[in-house]
Amino acid sequence: MSTENLPQSPEQPSRKPRVAVVFGGRSSEHGISVVTAGAVLRAIDRTRYDVLPIGITRDGRWALTADEPDRMAITERRTPDVEELAESDEGGVMLPIDPGNREVVYSEPGSVPKALGEVDVVFPVLHGPYGEDGTLQGLLELSGVPYVGSGVLASAVGQDKEYMKRVFTSFGLKVGPYVVIRPREWERDVFAARKKIVDFAGEHGWPLFVKPARAGSSIGITKVDDLSGLDDAVAEAQRHDPKVLVEAALHGREIECGVLEFEDGPRASLPSEIPPPDAHAYYDFEAKYIDSTPGIVPAPLTPEETAEVQRLAVDAFEAASCEGLVRADFFLTDDGFVINEINTMPGMTPISMYPQMWQASGLGYPELVEELIRAALRRSTGLR
Repeated sequence: MSTENLPQSPEQPSRKPRVAVVFGGRSSEHGISVVTAGAVLRAIDRTRYDVLPIGITRDGRWALTADEPDRMAITERRTPDVEELAESDEGGVMLPIDPGNREVVYSEPGSVPKALGEVDVVFPVLHGPYGEDGTLQGLLELSGVPYVGSGVLASAVGQDKEYMKRVFTSFGLKVGPYVVIRPREWERDVFAARKKIVDFAGEHGWPLFVKPARAGSSIGITKVDDLSGLDDAVAEAQRHDPKVLVEAALHGREIECGVLEFEDGPRASLPSEIPPPDAHAYYDFEAKYIDSTPGIVPAPLTPEETAEVQRLAVDAFEAASCEGLVRADFFLTDDGFVINEINTMPGMTPISMYPQMWQASGLGYPELVEELIRAALRRSTGLR
């Protein structure tokens, strides 16, 4: 039977891909995540993408939030909060758990759940535990929804500074001296745990940097000059993570380098240098985000040093099986570059070094966000 004379249905216009920007979260870096989300929301090309902002409150509720980037900024030395942006005090957003269904649902107590439409890609701008550490990535893998950034393993490795250093060492990358104090060590025999740190200081000297093993944004870090400040430093780190990392001070210049995944593979940006902040003992949270200590972009390095740190940054990206983006942090010492850590979802606030390095490399902030979304849409979930 011929169908040429039957009425034809009009072609449906193809819809724009939908990006869910997920931010906030349960970690100490909640506020910085909100600031990053504001910058990302402002940069996404609305002629190409529909956007759905989803904030995760400090207690873990997924909230539908206002699409108002101007409210997601640091004001009067205070970071913003998802609760201030949520459209309801009780409503929750739910992702599908069926890989064949990408429909997002919003529900409030006593009301019929409301479908918010399908999501094509998630842009998770969460920092720290419960978001950057592989937990959210695992949920998205189960849901079958593509997402920006590294997968479960790389995210977990990038969050846990102990295992990050172990991976880098196994791939021949040079790391600084460190020792780990696990929660059971401190709880079982605090004197033995303290002696472990003191012996480490005896070998490598004071000062030491005591930090949460699985946190970022320089939160919970203390520079310890002698034994008298050790217990308070451990207690401060344990406020954010029961596992504590103690690092020897490295004497050198702080150099950072961005890595971005393009269609032909990862490439490194021009590096930046973090000069010692005038009003702070080191580059801590206040110096980084509140007082906005400026970095030097590009870093004043020789062409050979620039090429070397770019190579090492891509090597670190590949060693940890990263995807999407990474900021790799180094010290340039008398013995060459020593990698300090990577961030699989670095801060992307307007003053953050990662977008500044790419800006200096010829890629503006909107173009950077576009590349990240494209990279996520190119990948499937599951084993790859």
